[in-house]
This record gives sequence, structure tokens and C-alpha cells, in this order.
Amino acid sequence: MEPVLELKMLGAAVIVGLVHLFWGSAAAQPQIGLKWNVGPRDEPRPLTGMAGRLQRAFANFRETFAFFVALLLAVVLSGKTGGLSAVGTMVYVAARAVYIPLYAFGVPVVRSIVWLISMVGLLMLLAALFV
Repeated sequence: MEPVLELKMLGAAVIVGLVHLFWGSAAAQPQIGLKWNVGPRDEPRPLTGMAGRLQRAFANFRETFAFFVALLLAVVLSGKTGGLSAVGTMVYVAARAVYIPLYAFGVPVVRSIVWLISMVGLLMLLAALFV
């Protein structure tokens, strides 16, 4: 199977990351102010509410994204793409996309379940590498 879907899912994951970045920045702006934002940012400004949750959600995304990229590239470069890797990439990306609003709006429990689902996607990629 051609790795086209897996590579498209990598692009989709980058879009998810950009949504994190832009939404988080927009939510933070009223709290941090333009002067701090365009300045040297020597003193960190803690964020609260939705802005803080979006900041933490983005940090969580960045923690898992590196594993996703490494696994996806290993699967593609080793020629191990197929149904398992395709579904794994879709599960990861879809779960990470759903995770953003769940975390932003402070939804407990479901958010953690969705995070676990994204980990299942990563494990599917890992399994595809060794099958």
C-alpha cells in the first residue's frame, strides 16, 4: 500500500498543531497584553481559564507529536504501511483534534478517554512497524 494516507495524516496532524498554536495565542492575548507579547518576554505570565487550558493542551500535543512523527516516518521508510498504520494515523489525528475543545472547555474524564484513544493510534503505528 502506498503511504499516501499516512503522509496526509501527518499534514493533518500539523494542522491540529497549528490550531493549538493559533487558538491558544488568541485566548492568551487578552491576559498577557500586546506590550508583553511584542516585548522580550523576560518575565513569564501565567495564564488562567481557557487560555491556561489551551496552553497545557498544546504542551500535551507537542509531547505526543514527536512520537507520532517518529513512528510514522519509521513505518513509511520501512515499507510497513497498510491497514494498521492507516487506521492508527487516523485514530491519532482525530483524537488529538477532538482533544483540543474538550480541554479548552474543561471537560473532565472524556478528555482523558480521548487522550487514551490517541495513544491507541500511536500503539497501532508501533505495531505496524513490527508486524
